[in-house]
Amino acid sequence: MDYYRDTFIEINLDAIRHNIENLRTHFYHGLEIMAVIKADSYGHGAIMVAKELLSIGVQRFAVATIDEAIELRQNGIEQPILVFGGCSIDYLEAVAKYHLCITVNSLSWLRKAIQNPPAEPIDVQIKVDSGMNRLGFYDEQEFLEAIKTVSDDSHFRLVGIYSHLATSEEADDSYYHHQINRFEQLIKPINKTGLLIHIGNSAGSIKMPPPFVNMVRIGLFINGICPGPEVKLPFHLEPSLALFSHIVQIKKVPSHSKISYNGIYETTKDTIIATIPIGYADGYDRRMVNGLVYIAGHFGKVVGRICMDSIMVELDEMVPEGTLVELIGPHITIDQYCSWVNTNNYHATCAFTDRLPRVYKRGNTTVAVTNRRLKFQI
Repeated sequence: MDYYRDTFIEINLDAIRHNIENLRTHFYHGLEIMAVIKADSYGHGAIMVAKELLSIGVQRFAVATIDEAIELRQNGIEQPILVFGGCSIDYLEAVAKYHLCITVNSLSWLRKAIQNPPAEPIDVQIKVDSGMNRLGFYDEQEFLEAIKTVSDDSHFRLVGIYSHLATSEEADDSYYHHQINRFEQLIKPINKTGLLIHIGNSAGSIKMPPPFVNMVRIGLFINGICPGPEVKLPFHLEPSLALFSHIVQIKKVPSHSKISYNGIYETTKDTIIATIPIGYADGYDRRMVNGLVYIAGHFGKVVGRICMDSIMVELDEMVPEGTLVELIGPHITIDQYCSWVNTNNYHATCAFTDRLPRVYKRGNTTVAVTNRRLKFQI
């Protein structure tokens, strides 16, 4: 067995393929794609998502941490990988060993790196702060000095320059254009021949691309997640993630029975209660209010506090123990789930923990299972 749980995440690889093919058809003419698969591809499984993307011609990846990048390398991903996050000088040898590309965010870091160079040259991309005010070069002179410093030092190879958008999913484009203009002004004086130039995210990638950009970065779109209600596409994104479980116990409890911890929910009549083996340790959010699941053709209401390992559901009729439960899927979208727990869709999928096995399907056939609790099988 690949897992011993009644609860699992199902990932539809055909949906990933559908999303990329449509994005290419409608928006990405002549632009290279960098797939952002940080946070385990937003909870969908970075290794399997990367392998699917490779099969349809995506050749560049980005992650947040060196550990995430090394995991990809150790599982056969040999293509270029950009690490967004900061890199301690102490980690440069690992960066060189695994042939990673890291981000240069500041002159102070760059000066330290030059004083403690890796044994082998490493690829770097320089990040510009165009208005996010998180990481990157804001001062023009420091940015130009960083370009020269990297270009003059044999331990580093400059392969790209990038920035990030703060408001691209909003209908008001004013700050988006402010960031685009600032980025363009900063990079205007430099020789950009042979460099990857990119700014954006999924929502930004469907706007008219600036002429100086030659690559788009997408993360949410890969798995059919829309960044916000104001983002409009001429095709339907197909969500790749579904979440299922099974009823482990079902019983009728009398009126005035308290359900779950602290008794915050009390029945008003004889009530059928089903117990489902998923909880907040799996990332099923404890803040849920008025949540639903889908069982045997009907919706059931989640009642009482979400437990660490279980939820309780009120049903209108008895069904057999072992009946399949849809928590997210064809009848309950990720956005509906998010409305019940007061969060956004990409936080929700990232929050699903590795206690949940990931079952990968193409058509109706299971092609792989990943389960970090027992083994990692591909």
